Amino acid sequence: MSSKIYAGVVASLSLLFAPYSWAAIKEYHLNINQEMVNVTGKPVKRMTVNGKFIAPLLEFEEGDEAVIHVHNQLKDQDTSLHWHGLLLPGLMDGVPGFNGFQGIQPNGSFEYRFKVRQNGTYWYHAHSKGQEQDGLYGALVIYPKGKQPVAVHEKAERDYVVMLSDFHETESDKIMANLKKSAEYYQDQRETVADVWKQVKQQGLKATWQDRSMWNQMRMLKTDLSDVTGYTFLVNGKTPQQNWTGAFKTGEKVRLRFINASAMSFFDVRIPNLKMTVVSADGQPVQPVAVDEFRIGAAETYDVLVEPKQPHYQIEAESIDRSGFAIASLHNEMQPQHQHMIEMPKARPRALLTMDDMGHGSHAQMDHSAHGQMDMTEMDHSAHGQMDMTEMDHSAHHQHSTSIAAPAKDQPDTVQGWANAATPAGHKALQYADLKSLTPQLDTRPAERELVIRLGGTMERYIWTMNGKKFSDAEPLQVKFGERIRLKFVNDSMMAHPMHLHGMFMQLENGQTSANMPNKHTVVVPPGQTVTAMLTADELGEWAIHCHLLFHMSAGMMNKLIVANVDDVKVPQQNIAPVQPSQGASHAHH
Repeated sequence: MSSKIYAGVVASLSLLFAPYSWAAIKEYHLNINQEMVNVTGKPVKRMTVNGKFIAPLLEFEEGDEAVIHVHNQLKDQDTSLHWHGLLLPGLMDGVPGFNGFQGIQPNGSFEYRFKVRQNGTYWYHAHSKGQEQDGLYGALVIYPKGKQPVAVHEKAERDYVVMLSDFHETESDKIMANLKKSAEYYQDQRETVADVWKQVKQQGLKATWQDRSMWNQMRMLKTDLSDVTGYTFLVNGKTPQQNWTGAFKTGEKVRLRFINASAMSFFDVRIPNLKMTVVSADGQPVQPVAVDEFRIGAAETYDVLVEPKQPHYQIEAESIDRSGFAIASLHNEMQPQHQHMIEMPKARPRALLTMDDMGHGSHAQMDHSAHGQMDMTEMDHSAHGQMDMTEMDHSAHHQHSTSIAAPAKDQPDTVQGWANAATPAGHKALQYADLKSLTPQLDTRPAERELVIRLGGTMERYIWTMNGKKFSDAEPLQVKFGERIRLKFVNDSMMAHPMHLHGMFMQLENGQTSANMPNKHTVVVPPGQTVTAMLTADELGEWAIHCHLLFHMSAGMMNKLIVANVDDVKVPQQNIAPVQPSQGASHAHH
């Protein structure tokens, strides 16, 4: 072969393999252990990573080759790490029992290796027992190539992760045992005789009697917004008193990457006197939305931009059961900070669930005359299948329904309805309906079929189910590769469920056109409501789909969604995003 031809071949090959040879390898070693940690003044044994509580921030650029060596130094238990929201080969998704992954044995190691195919704010956590509640979680940020902002409006001088979490002094296995003993073990916010008397004064004796009878029949509490109480809420692993602080200078734009890494908590997030512009949801860019506050479900993420003008601000994330706050600060670094101590805000009114929340209100347009015959005592709502729940407005998971009145003057301590965050008049709270994808969706085909996923539970025995079965008894859901399906989450329970799909993004049906629907990896399904999302099944493998409230998942609210390569599937090529080299390579691993 002449040297010219040889040189030409080498040049061609180098161009062909350039994406592989030039990808930066970004490598981490994570050592998982259990050690004594002191978060609240009482030393307790918790999960640590590289000797720290909580796990470290991992940073990548889009296009990197991620290599993460996980070493299990626990003496007596398996562990695992799941990369929440990342597109990757099934084996690398990190869920024991899926795609041939068996977890990481004590004193064992596992090398996670995958091409980084996206950018945005994500996180990682254990997918073994209750280890996530016990501290095995951390933030994961992927910057666009060259750290250039996705859009002009996103350019910010400062960039901070604000990771919210819930710390409990009781270990996760003991919490689960307590819930199994009694689902109401942690219910310390029950209504009192005074609450009933208030209702009688407002609604009359007959209406109050009927309302109370209905709740008693369902054996449910209208105060049941959270299964577990007794949490201390943290920001980046810090208590309010430890006051995590992000610095800024006058005139700077600051990006805050909010991650709800809690096991069981929803938060209402605000920064008093500072508007936030939401620019990303679940790591995926959205058209900017200016808000005063937003509600964030477990496992969701939101990026916001702020332009601080005052010397000091307080970030306040209030749990929706109003039992506490995660607090942090933004502070002008040119100003002395000692004068700004944390001020614990006054709790907002706590929401009481209503029959509307349970799909029994006027909005559901149901005939309740048959309720007397329904056996609702075990909270097994299989009978809900006959109810028409499709006529409710599900476009927003915190849309205030018209039946919610402002709290009366003599009842400032409670408001009606799960969705009611008691947002002050004139303030804007983010709704799901506000979210629009920044760039048009590539696949806008209508659904070929619908997968209905009914969310239910038996509080008597603390079992949570999908389509009436807990995970150990359920048949996997089957989808063809390339198929376009609608996921229809019907919540037959009295608790909100943040439903998370591994391995792929869903497009939330939130009133936007198909091209504008936002990508989500986690969608909150409010009590008694239905939420739908479109899915292009473009990642082969076995993918977990589950409620991200840890104890709901552990008690059965999980299933396996299998995306299989079926030869007769014909997918219009123009409707599918072009396959990157890394995507093609990843499918070979499944």
